[in-house]
Parts: sequence; C-alpha cells; structure tokens
Amino acid sequence: MSNQETRKIGFTKMHGCGNDYIYVNTMLYEVPDPSETARRWSDRHKGIGSDGLVLIGKSSVAEADFTMRIFNADGSEAMMCGNASRCIGKYLYERGLTQQTEIRLLTLSGVKTLNLLVNDGVVESVTVDMGKPVLEEESQFIESRNPGHGTFVSMGNPHYVIFTDNVDQVGESGHILEQHPAFPQRCNIEFANIRPDGSIRTRVWERGSGITQACGTGACATAVAAAITGQAGRTSQIVMDGGTLSIEWREADNHVYMTGPAEFVFDGQIEI
Repeated sequence: MSNQETRKIGFTKMHGCGNDYIYVNTMLYEVPDPSETARRWSDRHKGIGSDGLVLIGKSSVAEADFTMRIFNADGSEAMMCGNASRCIGKYLYERGLTQQTEIRLLTLSGVKTLNLLVNDGVVESVTVDMGKPVLEEESQFIESRNPGHGTFVSMGNPHYVIFTDNVDQVGESGHILEQHPAFPQRCNIEFANIRPDGSIRTRVWERGSGITQACGTGACATAVAAAITGQAGRTSQIVMDGGTLSIEWREADNHVYMTGPAEFVFDGQIEI
C-alpha cells in the first residue's frame, strides 16, 4: 500500500433511528488508533460528526462471519451497539460483502445473529438476537448504593432504566448517573414513560457519547425493565428521539430480539 493510500481512509456514515456512526471496512482500510480517531472524527464541528466510530472486519473464528468494534465519541470502546449491528447487516449485504440474510457478528459481548429482511436487494429491516439479559447480581449491588429508583439490566453493556413522567431530565441527570459510584465502569442511563397506547417513550444518555437519538441495547434494557416491573408484556414498542424499535423478550429462550431500520447517509474519504 502506498503512502498516499495510507493517508486516506474511505468511510460510510449510517444511522439506526438517528443513532449515527462512522463505519470503516477494515478489510480495505487500517485505522491505527481507533480511540483517538473516534474522538476526532465524531466532533460535529471539526470532524465528520457522529456518536462514534465502528470498525467492520472479517472474523478469524468459525463461530462468526464478521466482527464489529465500536468506539464512542469520547474514544472509549463499547461492548455492543444494537443500532450499529443493524447498520452493519445492511452494509455487508448491500455492498456485496455477503449474500447471507443471516449473519453472525462477533462483538466484545459475544456473537450476535442478524436476520435481514430483504426486498428487491434492499435491506428493509434487521432483527438482532441480543442474547439473554443479566439482571440480579449488579442490580443488588446498585440498590445498596441507591443512585435512584431504577432497574439495572445488562445487554452485554450496562443500563439503568428509570421510569418517570419526565423523560426530558436526561440532559440534567444523565451525565450525573453515568458516573455514579454505583457504576465503577460508568453506565448507560434510560428515562422511560409508559404511554396510554402501551408504547414506551424513552430518552437515552449513552455512556461515552451523551444524549443520543436512539440506543438499541437501551431499547432492549427498557423493554426488559418494563416487563419485570409489571408495566408491559414481553413485546414492546420503544419510542426514542430518532424512531421506534420493536423489542421482543421471548419466553422460549429468554433472549431479547430487536427489530428496526438502518439507513445509509453518505460515503466519503478523510485523511489521517
């Protein structure tokens, strides 16, 4: 690879319900310092602008087809992102990197299975098997430190869901709760309200990124929290700032399934 090629990287901007990331195919381009790159590129005034950076790779293990690494806007590496995984499914299929409509994606929180709904070559939606929620151990620890009246749910990354009539407190309270001593590794915070029609209005403070338009793992955590507190059944519509996600917590296997759209925004090149 020539010096000129190593100085420019091709990228794709995508979003899932407004949760926007910069995607780089690492099978074509190397990103030598993804943490610092995520900080610079995510700046909405001096960079490309995004909630973070996502690296797509080819899996070296038989259990998965492709890999995902995700770095938040502050450069910290996240374990998993539901919206980003749906976007990766659309990217891989529509860019011709796979003809499979079931894709196994290796993340830091394990292998996630993506099922693509395809119509005339276009991925209209993606359902992600997000795995089993983790509830008890951490929630007991948090309750002893009392950061608020909420429910802890891990979806491969930590979430704290607070049901309230004022979901707009996300701006004033989200950053405080993210760094509460109860969460030694910081936490994603959801403020949720059950609507008369049964849908759940949710606003999110994402660990490392702040307020985001949507959060796939946050939508899953909210649906699980609503079910275990008796405020909803096992299927929920989670209405976030950027759109609605359909969540099903299946009794048969205890897995949470998230369905929603993914969209291309633009392609570009940037110097590093």
